[in-house]
Amino acid sequence: MAGKINLKELQALEAKHHLHPFTDAGALNAVGTRIIERAEGVYLYDTEGKKFIDGMAGLWCVNLGYGRKELIEAATAQMTELPFYNSFFQCTTPVTVQLAAKIAEVAPAHMNHVFFTGSGSEANDTVIRMVRRYWQLKGQPERQVIISRNNGYHGSTMAGASLGGMKFMHEQGGLPIPGISHIRQPYWYGEGGDMDKNEFGLLCAQALEDRILALGPDKVAAFIAEPLQGAGGVIIPPDSYWPAIKKIVKKYDILLVVDEVICGFGRTGHWFGSDYFDLEPDLMPVAKGLSSGYLPIGGVIISDRVADVIINQCGEFAHGFTYSGHPVCAAVALETIRILQDEKIVENVRDNLAPYLNEQWLTLQDHPLVGEARSLGMVGALELVKDKKTRERFSTTGATGALCRDFCVKNGIVMRAVGETMIISPPLVITRDEIDELVAKARKSLDGTAEALGIAV
Repeated sequence: MAGKINLKELQALEAKHHLHPFTDAGALNAVGTRIIERAEGVYLYDTEGKKFIDGMAGLWCVNLGYGRKELIEAATAQMTELPFYNSFFQCTTPVTVQLAAKIAEVAPAHMNHVFFTGSGSEANDTVIRMVRRYWQLKGQPERQVIISRNNGYHGSTMAGASLGGMKFMHEQGGLPIPGISHIRQPYWYGEGGDMDKNEFGLLCAQALEDRILALGPDKVAAFIAEPLQGAGGVIIPPDSYWPAIKKIVKKYDILLVVDEVICGFGRTGHWFGSDYFDLEPDLMPVAKGLSSGYLPIGGVIISDRVADVIINQCGEFAHGFTYSGHPVCAAVALETIRILQDEKIVENVRDNLAPYLNEQWLTLQDHPLVGEARSLGMVGALELVKDKKTRERFSTTGATGALCRDFCVKNGIVMRAVGETMIISPPLVITRDEIDELVAKARKSLDGTAEALGIAV
């Protein structure tokens, strides 16, 4: 509770014992960690009582907002009845089965099986194992290579980070692992701004076919990509991109893996990004929004094509986790989907909130620092530039993005900096008035950044 926690004492313990993900520990310890104490709806409160509108839904995941009593009650009830049992030893739990069936109900029609994990990273580890085993069982064991994209994100385990195309991650730990190949990303603003958008999209799709031919079609197992790149900076592909990709994967009969960890469960105004972009995935890794972030759970939703081979030809699939299908996590996920359905949250995002967010977000385009404002569903990005015409950046180190992020914190908004791009992914239950507040605070933070840089607003 605010006022009862000794911030300095907690920060000292933090520095002494706690290492954070994706953080310069030395730099953080020098300034002290911000400690979030409680939350309600779309708002966070730190130990000093400061209020923030959560423009990132935690980490792309708190789709239903904070304080949903139904999710707390679902966890409590399941914890009381059966706090844990595993999915090994030919066993399962009722709620795990029910969740698998419910996911199949909302997934694309050709996807009817789920392999449960504890996170999106674990889901993508599973993808590698399952894709390679599939081709082995099909009598093509030489099909090992998985093609991914530069600047894509698929988790931070050895396998997940390898599938991802973030070079700074590959520099730590001897990554990527063998059998992973990366191609260019469909980032029009950053890499193709002088071209027609659709021409650029086709060029990026052609990179996939070129790589397949260079490697040999008989060596390529799958292509993995996010519907839109989230952690890479909310990169929305040109309209021409995905239709061309669909033709290429079909032409060479490679598996299509659509990473739905961020886009799944309503983020695009559809149940899955695959629905929005009219894709037919063979595998869909999921996590985050599956439980609205209340408990850790992930999985791989599997097409009938792949499931049939794994079920009928594989024998024992030698892969899994202690917490695969954890009953308490499954109970919360099942209740999350019920709320999404009963309250028609996905439909409200599609018909009401996403169009309104897009309308308001685009008003930031006129700011002197903003080269492009873009959004799709309930995600958005602002490109920070020194020159709007040439798209010249202020920095190659992300210093301007970090400066803007600091102003966001000062102004009571959580907005993430990805290099020189500012991104948002608010809860799906945000209201129009709260969207107005978010956009106003984003503009105020841009103004503060501009003034700090000596630019008139």
